Amino acid sequence: MFRALLTLIVLALAGCVTAPPVQEMSDARQAINAAEAADAGRLAPESLQDARRFLAEAERQIQEEAYGPARFNAVRAKNRAAQALRSSQSPEATND
Repeated sequence: MFRALLTLIVLALAGCVTAPPVQEMSDARQAINAAEAADAGRLAPESLQDARRFLAEAERQIQEEAYGPARFNAVRAKNRAAQALRSSQSPEATND
């Protein structure tokens, strides 16, 4: 009984990993768009470039059906874009 339950849990978790990271990709694209709209390309270019690079890597990984790494890179892209947005909205960025 325990072995059957454990097998079901493992299969359920494997199913989660094999699905394309649709929501994470959407979140990353929206975060990058928001950062671009806040002029992060000028005010936080390194963070924004990192976000774009992580998103491109995630897109490549999706093509290869490597959904786990793609999900990871999509989240990284979103986080770096959020960092770029915060940097572009900081008082130091607007005092130029």
